[in-house]
Amino acid sequence: MPYTQDMLDELNILCLYNLDSNQEGIKVHSSAKPEAIAAAKRLFEKGILSQEDGGYLTILGITAAEHAQDLNQILNV
Repeated sequence: MPYTQDMLDELNILCLYNLDSNQEGIKVHSSAKPEAIAAAKRLFEKGILSQEDGGYLTILGITAAEHAQDLNQILNV
C-alpha cells in the first residue's frame, strides 16, 4: 500500500524531533500549514505525541520517530 498524503504529513512531523534529547519537544503553531496542524493532531490521537500541537514524543512516538528518521536517511542517500 502506498503512503497517503496524511501519512507523509505525519512522517514529516516525526522528522522534526531531535532524538538526542527526550527533553526537547516541538510546537506546531496555529499559523502553521493546515496539513501540519492536522498531522500533529492525528499523531496525538494515535498516542504518538503528548499534545495535539506537538509537545513531546511518547514511548511509542520515540520508536515511530526513530523509524521515520531512519527511513528518511535511507531514502535521501
